[in-house]
Amino acid sequence: MSGAEFAGERVLVTGAAGGIGRAVVAALRAAGARIVATDLAFADTPDSDDVRYEILDVADAAAVEALVARIEEEDGPIHMAASIAGVLVTGLIAETDDAAWHHAFSVNTHGVFHLGRALARRMTPRRKGSIVVVSSNAAGVPRHGMAAYAASKAATTMFTRCLGLELAPHGVRCNIVAPGSTLTAMQTGMWADADGAARVIAGDLGSFKAGIPLGKLATPQEVTEAVLFLLSERASHITMADLYVDGGATLRG
Repeated sequence: MSGAEFAGERVLVTGAAGGIGRAVVAALRAAGARIVATDLAFADTPDSDDVRYEILDVADAAAVEALVARIEEEDGPIHMAASIAGVLVTGLIAETDDAAWHHAFSVNTHGVFHLGRALARRMTPRRKGSIVVVSSNAAGVPRHGMAAYAASKAATTMFTRCLGLELAPHGVRCNIVAPGSTLTAMQTGMWADADGAARVIAGDLGSFKAGIPLGKLATPQEVTEAVLFLLSERASHITMADLYVDGGATLRG
């Protein structure tokens, strides 16, 4: 990736305060982009010349529409977007209450829909744009104790492909990056002790979970490389793709 590959491009990033989102913002800054970084966690974070920080709840449809409209009015067109905001909900189905189920979908699925709709309305007449949604490899393989999360990510993946199909005739590309186990707080928060990484890499026959053939967890930076590739003109003839970045854990591409 060249140092100025995204020079002059305005990119909106959701879920930008930590993990993969924060890594994407850092990489985009290094590549010359002008970034609107959004998250619920930002509070009194000063803007810089190349990053504008905004508090945003992607589950709030009106808030998403209002922010996109305000950014376009004040700063100009949003050229690209990385939709990364997500939450982890775990638990057996029989023990999952309505609130937990709805929370998974409100952020992981509805939030992606809210942003995709707002951007589609603006990118379509301009006949240009690139959207990358960070989903999960759990969207493509059943996971024990993760039904709400996996189902919400599966819905998000199919929504993004449908969005890509609708927007392709208008020159707008929509793609998915599906990470596996990645060294973020979301992942480490599920570990009971210092052997958590080793157990994930080895897999667990009891929960029908394969290990990771490459023998390591992903870093946020490794996932970021896939996000930036699909956003960029290097992927100019790629749309509706679902790129797994999981070290081979799901035994699929």
